[in-house]
Amino acid sequence: MTDPYTDLDELFDVCDSLGRPLGIRKRRGDVHRDGDWHRSIHCWVVGQKRDGTPYVIFQRRSESKDTSPGKLDATVGGHLAAGESVEDALRETEEEIGLKLSMRDLLPLGVRQAASDIEPGVRDYEVQYVFLHRTSLPLTAFTPNPAEVSALVEIPVPTALELFTGRRAFIMAKSLCNQRCHPNEAWLAEQRIRADDFVFQPQADRYFYRLCVQIDLLYKDYPHISI
Repeated sequence: MTDPYTDLDELFDVCDSLGRPLGIRKRRGDVHRDGDWHRSIHCWVVGQKRDGTPYVIFQRRSESKDTSPGKLDATVGGHLAAGESVEDALRETEEEIGLKLSMRDLLPLGVRQAASDIEPGVRDYEVQYVFLHRTSLPLTAFTPNPAEVSALVEIPVPTALELFTGRRAFIMAKSLCNQRCHPNEAWLAEQRIRADDFVFQPQADRYFYRLCVQIDLLYKDYPHISI
């Protein structure tokens, strides 16, 4: 299925490495080709199982995405189009997983500089505004948009840490999938997950590992968390 939300002609504000617009606007395709800094948001949906174990939900990206198709990434991620604010970009949570959020629903973790040229022809330089959203909803309450999201994958944080530190070669995780079914339906399955299933591996800053550490601290009531 073609992704109607990935428009290579969409305009982005070119920024410096701190996310400050430089007064230049370029096409998405050109920005990813040329390695221009641009802005995006990452919204991570997290929760706690009945036994107290924290978990984090990853998105498996649609195969039609222009970067990292089929890979696991933030629960919701989206670029800031030209002229948009971070709050404007929160539309992505409803578009991608059917969850309408405002800034007051989020816990800010800070800003991450992410630069990757691992994929041929792609130089993706993002200033990412990273947030957590704590939920008590079950995985089945979300409605992943099949044009953008192949699946939502719920991983217990202790299990994710074992994977990201190499103590496990793979894990099994509960997934809410859209593939092979009606676009308005979804089904639960177990998926085998390996470290190389995630976007832009290896990562110099061990982003996903550090994120899971912060989620673990959050649910242990540590007052200071930051990415």
